[in-house]
Amino acid sequence: MKATVTVMPKDGVLDPQGKAIGHALAGLGFSGVAEVRAGKVIVLDLAELDADRARAQAEAMARRLLANTVIESFRVQVEG
Repeated sequence: MKATVTVMPKDGVLDPQGKAIGHALAGLGFSGVAEVRAGKVIVLDLAELDADRARAQAEAMARRLLANTVIESFRVQVEG
């Protein structure tokens, strides 16, 4: 199973990478962008065949390593 973990800064947390991207976009003439938030996507190829167990494994990985849950939130998507 493939599990995709999307990690993003929580609302209210300073996002310097997002600010830099927003500033660069404005410099390139994309003036209609109000705010940019930058995160990361981790794609896991899991041996688990059961979708519920694969999701539980990916969520445990996100909580323990992939996301700093103090300042980041995460979302897990599983596909067969």
